[in-house]
Amino acid sequence: MTTAFPKPGKQLLHSQDHTLILIDHQSQMAFATKSIDAIMLRNNAALISKSASLFNVSTILTTVAEKTFSGPIFGEIKSVFPNASVIDRSTMNCWEDKNVTDVVNQIGKPRIVLAGLWTSVCIVGPALSAIDQGFEVYIIADACGDVSDEAHGRAMDRMVQAGAVPMTSLQYLLELQRDWARKETYNGVAEIAVANGGAYGLGMIYAGAMFGAHEGE
Repeated sequence: MTTAFPKPGKQLLHSQDHTLILIDHQSQMAFATKSIDAIMLRNNAALISKSASLFNVSTILTTVAEKTFSGPIFGEIKSVFPNASVIDRSTMNCWEDKNVTDVVNQIGKPRIVLAGLWTSVCIVGPALSAIDQGFEVYIIADACGDVSDEAHGRAMDRMVQAGAVPMTSLQYLLELQRDWARKETYNGVAEIAVANGGAYGLGMIYAGAMFGAHEGE
């Protein structure tokens, strides 16, 4: 007989069981990104950055050829992590840069969550490399983008077939919270949702303004 217990499934992310790596969210990469609108992309990058900061998730920021070609990391990310070191690389696959993997090893978490540009290059590379080395890998699909819908879609297919788990930016935030009774992060989650959660955030504004309602009531 199978028994149900009020416990989260092991496949759900917890704030302390993973490292978030934000890869190549840079202007030159964004110019050619067609699979997602640039405004939505920047919004979702802000959403997951704020989520990681709120829940104290170990986070690595990395760029490629920042000063010579691709430009700085999105302000929406840097503003959330103003004092963070940004690892600049020459490699398209950040997992092939020892500076990145050294930090991954220092953090020592078994799960890796990835987001960045382009999906078919800058995300496929580390995703397949990390999986090959025994890490569990999650991809925040709507904080990634590529030169076409086809390129993004096939890249996601390839990673999922290799064992990566796809998710979305808002899902990431809500999966870290999971229980509205967690009052220590409730207000922060609500603020992020209102600022960057699209229609869901509008719904929270409406419910609060019209009825004084809050999630979990």
